[in-house]
Amino acid sequence: MSEIITYATCPACGSGAIKPVLEAEDYTVSHETFSIWECDACTLRFTQNVPALQDIGKYYQSAAYVSHSDTKKGLINRLYHIVRNYTLQSKRKLVETVTRKSSGSLLDIGAGTGAFAATMKAGGWQITGLEPDDIARTNARNQHGLELQSPDRLFQLPANSFDIITMWHVLEHVHSLHEYLDTFGKILKQDGHILIAVPNYTSGDAQQYGAYWAAYDVPRHLYHFSPKSMQLLLAKHGFTVTEHKPMWFDSYYVSMLSEQYKNGKSNLPGAFFAGRKSNRNAGKSYDHCSSVIYVIKRA
Repeated sequence: MSEIITYATCPACGSGAIKPVLEAEDYTVSHETFSIWECDACTLRFTQNVPALQDIGKYYQSAAYVSHSDTKKGLINRLYHIVRNYTLQSKRKLVETVTRKSSGSLLDIGAGTGAFAATMKAGGWQITGLEPDDIARTNARNQHGLELQSPDRLFQLPANSFDIITMWHVLEHVHSLHEYLDTFGKILKQDGHILIAVPNYTSGDAQQYGAYWAAYDVPRHLYHFSPKSMQLLLAKHGFTVTEHKPMWFDSYYVSMLSEQYKNGKSNLPGAFFAGRKSNRNAGKSYDHCSSVIYVIKRA
C-alpha cells in the first residue's frame, strides 16, 4: 500500500497556520488532482497528501518528462532544447562570476541527463553529479560519458569539498528538504556558494494561469516557493540570499505548457504574450520572474 504524506504544519518553517488555496491536476502522468496549501507565516505553498519518496517514482515515468528522457518529441520539447543550448552557457558564466573561478569543484544535484554537468566538465571543472532516475543516469552515461550517482551519496560526501553546489529546478522535488540544506552547510567550502533555481508562484504567469500553471507540476513538485519563503528557509539553515537572477525563458516555456493544460491545445501566440507580459511586469525586480535563481552563501 502506498504511503501518503499529510502535513499538519508547514514543511519549511513548521508553522501550523496552513490552509488550502487551490486544486491542481497532474497533466503529465496520472491526471490525479492534488491540493496545494499555503503557509501564512512564511508564504511557502506545498502539495498536500503527496506520495512518499519510495512511492513517487511512478509519477516520473513519462516519455514527455524532458529532464529525464531528453525527448525532442513535440514542438514544446524541441523549443526547450534550442533554448537549453543558450542557457547552459549562461549558467556556466554565472558559476564563474559567482565563484570568481574558472575551474573548481562543483556538485550538481538533480543532474538529469547531464547536460549542465557535461558543460562544466568541458570547461575544466571537477564535477560530482547526483541523479535519482535510472533512465536519466543511463542517458547521461550514453550521451556525455558521465557516471552520475544516486542522491544518497550526498550524505557521504567529504566536508568542505565544494566551491559551488547547483540545483536547477530540483529543490522543489526533494523530500528531505532540511536534511539536504543541513548537509550543504557541511560539504560546502567556507567561501563557497549555492545556486538554486526554482519556479516562483508569485510571478505574473502563475497569477494568470492559476491552477493550470504548469510549474505547479503536482505531485512531482512538493513545494512551491516564493522569494520570502526561500529566504526564510535558507536563513533557518545558516544561509543568506545575496542576489536574485532571472530565468527569462521560463515564462514562455511554462506558458506554452499552461496553455495546453487550460485549453487542451497549443496556443503559441497566447503563450508568447503571457510570457512577455510576465517578464515585463517583473522588470528589474527579478524576484517576480517565473523562475528565480537564488545566489546563496553562508550568513
